[in-house]
Order: sequence, then structure tokens, then C-alpha cells
Amino acid sequence: MIIFRLIGESFRFAADALRQNKMRTLLSLLGITIGIFVIIFVFTGVDSLRAKLQESVDKLGSKTVFVQKWPWGGFGDYPWWKYVNRPVPSLRDYDRLKDRLEYAEGVSYEIFANSRTVKYRSSSVEGVGIRAASQDFNKTWNLDFQDGRYFTENEGRAGSPVLLIGADVAEGLFDGVDPIGKTIVVMGRKLNVVGVFKKEGEDMMGMSQDKNIVMPLNFAKGIMDVESERYDPMITVRGYENIDLDEIESEMRGAMRAIRRTKPGAEEDFSLNKSTIASAQLDQMFSMLKKGGWAIGIFSILVGGFGIANIMFVSVRERTNIIGIQKSLGAKNYFILLQFLFESVMLCLIGGVLGLLLVYLGSLLIGLTGFKMILYWNNINLGLGISLIIGTISGFWPAFSASRLDPVEAIRS
Repeated sequence: MIIFRLIGESFRFAADALRQNKMRTLLSLLGITIGIFVIIFVFTGVDSLRAKLQESVDKLGSKTVFVQKWPWGGFGDYPWWKYVNRPVPSLRDYDRLKDRLEYAEGVSYEIFANSRTVKYRSSSVEGVGIRAASQDFNKTWNLDFQDGRYFTENEGRAGSPVLLIGADVAEGLFDGVDPIGKTIVVMGRKLNVVGVFKKEGEDMMGMSQDKNIVMPLNFAKGIMDVESERYDPMITVRGYENIDLDEIESEMRGAMRAIRRTKPGAEEDFSLNKSTIASAQLDQMFSMLKKGGWAIGIFSILVGGFGIANIMFVSVRERTNIIGIQKSLGAKNYFILLQFLFESVMLCLIGGVLGLLLVYLGSLLIGLTGFKMILYWNNINLGLGISLIIGTISGFWPAFSASRLDPVEAIRS
């Protein structure tokens, strides 16, 4: 109980000292406040952007693997010359791969053409993404419909002129009118709308279906070259949930090497991409951004820490006489040490709280631009933890020197 009372008295002494020297306290807080603001603001922005991008990556599915010409991760030291002459996935690859895989819940062949215009009577929507896919597209991707349905087996096999449209396309063409059964013009051909995707909202990696349309692959064969590299063909494979991703990938790798007749030991002429690759690339990129935040903010914190240490030495010198009186009345060394140490810690914590408050206000302002920036608890704890550490380090030596003062000499001063 005595120790708690001493701690309480130390806090009261520290609070009184801070109140009596408001201007000095404010100037001392400035460096810590700026440092915490810079570090936590950068971390908050990075974490918010990372979470937004991760939402897009998660749409790929944890059990989904993509057979493509190019591997993901095309930045930095990227040996593009190794891949430029690779063949793109073909319909032959797709047909044979589908027959060989045992761990696959769905296998689809997909192509994509962007920035096209679709029309309905006098209305039109520009910048629409056109995707053509085989029948298992609904098994390899999570599709949510607000109206209508997916293609039937007969429609997909026969290449019927039917299509699915995104919510933004439906809104732009029909303006509240039920689009199901309506005929729209795509690339000069008329297709009937059988389904409308549920609105997904903004997607930072462009994987939202809101402004896309999807048609059967067999219909697309009549209006475009579905094996052309300009349409970025790929084979999407989703494995069963009870099968490990490594097993799914291993089976696909063996099957593709056999299909492409790749010799043992020879390098593959295809890439197997998966969501974990994208997540690793994001981790690498955002790790660099966080290091930049540390590099910028650490200088402000160091300046603030030296400022607080200097102020604490001044505070010890001003109160030397009081320290002598306290010691003559029986105050222990640790009581004096705690008194000044708590003052330093309180200064830094107040500065840290002010810095976090500025981050919160900044996140609200940025939210007005449309980007949702969230101050996570781990960043709040990080800011307070940094403040506590800096306060302890900055205040320890002044507090220790105060606790070692001779009471007689201190009273005389």
C-alpha cells in the first residue's frame, strides 16, 4: 500500500510541475507530438490501404490457382525476357487439364477485353469490361446475383447469346427498369440479359464485377479470337476446400508439364499464380513504406526526446532546494527518482495522445475524399508504447541525478 501511495504522490508532484510551467510543457510536447503523428499517420494510411487491397486479393480465393503466361510480381528486378516468348494458355491446355485434375472443384477458361461500349436502345455505357468464360466460371469465382441467374449448361454448350451484367452497367443502361430479358448490343451482337451481379462497390485492384459483363465462351468464339494474347487468356482452377493448396498446385504443375511436354529438369513455360503470391508482394511493398515512416518520424521523436531530457534537467535544477527538503523529511531516493521519471513519462504520453488525436482528425479529413482511413488499435498501442519508452529513456538520467543529490547540499542551493 505504501508503494501505491508514493506513486500517487509522485504523479501529483509531476502534474503540479507540468501545470506550473505551461509554455515549457507545450514546447516539450511539440517534438513528441510531431514524431508520433508522422509515424502513426504513415502506419495508419499503409494499414488502411493494405486492408483495402487485401479485400481484393481475398476475392481470388484461398484455394484458387491461375494458369497464366506471366508470373505475378512484375516490379523491381523482374526478368521479363524469360517470359515474353511463352505461349498463352490455350483451349487445348484447358480441355486436357480439366480431364486430368482430381482435386479441382471447378476449372474455367477466361478471357477479358476492357474499355468497350455496350448499348440498349438510346442508352450506352462506356469503359465496360467484357469477360468470356467457360461453364465452370461460377465454380471458380464467388458470384452474387441481385437479379436473374447464371448460364444453364445448354446455354454454355450451345454458345447462346446470353450474358450477365454488373450493377453499374444495369443502372447505366436501364435506369431502374428490370434488365432481365432485355437485349443489349455488345461488339455489334445482340445478347439477352439473364442475370445481374450484386453491387460490390469500389475495388482497388479492378476485380469488381460492377462494370463488367460476362458471356459464354462458346458464344465469344464467334466474335473474337479467344486464344489471342491481347485478351489475356487464363485457366482458373479452384480446388476442394478439404485439399491443401500445395497439393492442388502440385497436381496442376504435373498435369501442365505433361500437357506441354516439358522435359524433366527443364524450366516450365507457364506460371501458376495464387493469392498468397499477391499477399507476399503486398507485404513487401508496404513493409518498405513503413520503413520510410519510421525513418521520417524517428528524427522528430529523437529531437523531442532530447528536448524533454533537457527540460527535465532544468526542472531538477529549479527544484533542487525542494528535493533537499523532501530528503531531509525522510523521502527515499526511489521516491525522488519516480517523481521526475513520471513527469517525463506524462509529458511524452500527453504528446503521444495529441499526436494520435491529430492522426484521427487527419483520417476524418481524408475520409471526405472517399478513401476510408482507419486508426487501428495496434497503431494506437504502438503510439502510446513509443511515447512511454521515450519518456522513460529521456527522464531516467535527470531523475537518477536528482535522486542522488545530497540533502544538505541541495537545501543550501
